[in-house]
Amino acid sequence: MTINAAPPVPALAAGNLAVVTGGASGIGLAAARAFTDLGMRVCIVDRDEAALKLAVAEVGGEVATFAADVSDRGSMAALAATITAWHGPVSVLMNNAGVGCGGDVLADPAGWERVLGVNLMGVLHGVQSFLPGMLAGDRPGLVINTGSKQGITQPPGNTAYNVSKAGVKALTEGLAHTLRQETAGRVSAHLLIPGYTYTGMTAGRSTEKPAGAWSSEQVVAFLLAGIAAGDFYLLCPDNETSSDQDRRRILWAAGDLVENRPALSRWHPDWSEAFAAHMAE
Repeated sequence: MTINAAPPVPALAAGNLAVVTGGASGIGLAAARAFTDLGMRVCIVDRDEAALKLAVAEVGGEVATFAADVSDRGSMAALAATITAWHGPVSVLMNNAGVGCGGDVLADPAGWERVLGVNLMGVLHGVQSFLPGMLAGDRPGLVINTGSKQGITQPPGNTAYNVSKAGVKALTEGLAHTLRQETAGRVSAHLLIPGYTYTGMTAGRSTEKPAGAWSSEQVVAFLLAGIAAGDFYLLCPDNETSSDQDRRRILWAAGDLVENRPALSRWHPDWSEAFAAHMAE
């Protein structure tokens, strides 16, 4: 994907530095390509060293790669110090690294620790390691955290993943408020909420993108357009779910609390007809 338009915000100007975690595949790799198309310098962070080598060839432009585990606080702090020393101040931080699975409430605790360690604590470690340097200067900056619709509507079956992404939503909302107070908009936070997206994590054994899924490039194009518009919530549709359907599902989920319905009533047999009527309104 080539981005030919002028950068929508000053942080995305040519020559600025972007750091993308989980950047060797999927949405992270597409974002790295888009940033280099804007003329930015990019540091791709991933724990898969083989994928990092392939990413350099795919992305092109001025790219550096770093192998690191975002769930390791010390590793991320050292990484931030190294990147800043070698490449200068960071203008764009995209905390995108993520893993799936984890299971339901009674699933193996090791699975829970892995999912929460990468998906939630990895975002926190990225923010706490890189953001102080971004705040110390006077340059414009962006922090983009990758969440999920599952962190909002909480579909049953993979509670660990839902919890991790709900935590990313709350973390990023709090971060956005803090940055408004401390930087008056110079550095801003944004929550990327992908829909059904064909990535390395979701592909499984499939070698072709399902018709209902968006590509990673489509997600990143939506991300850049939303940032240009000043949006905080970057709620992506896909080829099988429209933005209107997303809004209706989210409103129904909020209604569980407001109307004191059973938890996750969207999937409760006693509420199936009411939910269908709500979606049809």
